[in-house]
Amino acid sequence: MENFGQFNLFSDAERISNVEDAKNWGTFKDSLRSPVHKWFTYPAGFSYKAVTHSIERHNIKPGMVIYDPFMGSGTTNVTAKSLGIDSIGVEAHPFVYKIAKAKLEWNVNKLEALLFIDKVNQCFKSTNSQITSSVGFQIDKCFPELILKCYPEETLIELHTLKSLYQNEDLAQPTKEFFYVVITALLRKISSAATGWPYIAPKKVKTTSAEKNVLIEFSKLSYAMLEDLEKIKISSVVGYENSKHLILNSDSRNTVGVIQNESIDHVFTSPPYLNNFDYSDRTRLELYFWGEANNWGEISHNIRTKLITSATTQILRGDTEKYTLTDDFRKDCPKLASFIQTSSNTLGELRKVKGGKKSYDLMVIGYFNDMHKIVRDVFRVLKSNSQALFVLGDSAPYGVHIPTDKLIGEIGLGVGFNNYQMEILRKRGDKWKNNPQRHGVSLQESIIILEKK
Repeated sequence: MENFGQFNLFSDAERISNVEDAKNWGTFKDSLRSPVHKWFTYPAGFSYKAVTHSIERHNIKPGMVIYDPFMGSGTTNVTAKSLGIDSIGVEAHPFVYKIAKAKLEWNVNKLEALLFIDKVNQCFKSTNSQITSSVGFQIDKCFPELILKCYPEETLIELHTLKSLYQNEDLAQPTKEFFYVVITALLRKISSAATGWPYIAPKKVKTTSAEKNVLIEFSKLSYAMLEDLEKIKISSVVGYENSKHLILNSDSRNTVGVIQNESIDHVFTSPPYLNNFDYSDRTRLELYFWGEANNWGEISHNIRTKLITSATTQILRGDTEKYTLTDDFRKDCPKLASFIQTSSNTLGELRKVKGGKKSYDLMVIGYFNDMHKIVRDVFRVLKSNSQALFVLGDSAPYGVHIPTDKLIGEIGLGVGFNNYQMEILRKRGDKWKNNPQRHGVSLQESIIILEKK
């Protein structure tokens, strides 16, 4: 079995360096303090500073196009817009796509927004005008059980009123999208239950929300986000408004017919890590609130089936075709295919004796099948003499080390990239070192730079 975890195996193809001031680039910390970027604390977010650095380092200028095949909540695209650079983004999660779309719309009619805020205030102050005052109204019929458990009844009634006012108001599209994000961002802020990422714990009381009022918090957040729009426009380069941004709720495994061959000047992205993080389940609170899903089955059908494989909750063990390494992958990357298959076999044996019997064996194969398709498609759309950057971490399911960062670099070579570099951002996983259920493998977060000459 090839030891793809040893750094010196492909020393001629990679460059590894520690970047002390960049250790937070793979996290959302920097973006939490930046206008517009901070609107929605997406759990898989990364730093806008990493995008800025990459754009400067690779001399990407206005008139060029940057592409993110895992757009998420739009960090790459918002950064590109602020620098006057055209962008394309693809995001398979429909809810997260909506967040990104709103964050890229900076021409919200301020007067229209202020009038809506005022209307909400007037409605909340007038008991006769509340939608929920109708005879026979039952709040427990309005939301799934999880939502009911996360808020006291009074708050639920106010949230329902706010949602109804929003849905019934005839607003211009940019304003409509803006308030969709305002109300979405409000949900975890005012919840009486623990709703921090990644888990929702309805039985755990969050004392910081005890005194928070829906109307007050909605108004504060609306005004703050309107101010954010002014701030980001002022801080952006002259002419940013002329940049073009195409974002798609689609599948980045195959963008033929959507993105032209060799039309992209730079790629900056952060794919899902192979760490069993269920991106569909992590947005359950928001999906349930907006009625975009009402139960586990609807989340699976509407969301999970559209995302690349990165969680065992997506696995159907009877689907042998999906979890068999593809012929194209074996052809492009024979040594990697052997390593991944051997790792999968090892995980399959461990699964039999581990609690929970998680399907890591199939998850690993599904993940690399998908990533092979995406890296191959990125190579197709990227111009010559350009780079594609992937921010990602390695993993060790059941203690079996999968050096995802290095493997993505090697997949790049297999599909046609000329070389790659690997730069380590930080070590990670130390906070779990005292957990007896945790493996002892040291993990890291890296940037892989694929070069196409």
